[in-house]
Amino acid sequence: MNIFFDEINKHADPTQVEGLMRFFKTGPGQYGYGDKFLGIKVPVTRGVVKECWSKVSFDNLEECITNEYHEVRLAALLTLIEIFSHAKKNPELQKQCVDFYLSHTDRINNWDLVDLSCYPLLGMWLLDKDRALLYDLARSGKTMWEQRIGMVSTMQFIRHGQTADTYAIAEILINHKHDLIHKAVGWLLREAGKRNTAELKAWLEPRYKTMPRTMLRYAIEKLPESDRQHFIK
Repeated sequence: MNIFFDEINKHADPTQVEGLMRFFKTGPGQYGYGDKFLGIKVPVTRGVVKECWSKVSFDNLEECITNEYHEVRLAALLTLIEIFSHAKKNPELQKQCVDFYLSHTDRINNWDLVDLSCYPLLGMWLLDKDRALLYDLARSGKTMWEQRIGMVSTMQFIRHGQTADTYAIAEILINHKHDLIHKAVGWLLREAGKRNTAELKAWLEPRYKTMPRTMLRYAIEKLPESDRQHFIK
């Protein structure tokens, strides 16, 4: 019996399902097409995870990450992060968490699942390791979501004062066709720019006229007004 799964299901709220389906674009032709929801908001899911994570096995996580419901997959990812974070003195267990994550990227199939999981886990794991994996995901990911993992994972590096990988992976994705990648790249550029405005401006200068406008607008959002006007015009 998967007590974790049962606990999540207790919080299902059918009145929230329609709104969540609209928010996560599950209609025909949209990026989240076919996904299903139980109607559980993220803070509620986090609460269940906080209560249960220490009792959850990898078999339980396997059952949840492959579940058809979005919130159950999110709960599995948040639990994986808890296990990883509490295993600082157990690198073998941390690696098991990372391997589990990378073997289930086909189930990490919407922007929130990516953004809430990749940098606390994969980004943290790679802080003191070779980061070629992220470049491979950005360049050759099987899905847009894998490519987004490659980009958003660099948030952890930015938080530790390291921005080189953010700019390098942004370069790989600068001509991507999908708006959700434009937003992710712009977001991470903006975060890097908060640490060093001059570095962001120097990176944008030879590229801003041809990069996607959404990406540019996200990237310059925190720059002074005079700089924003320069890049927008």
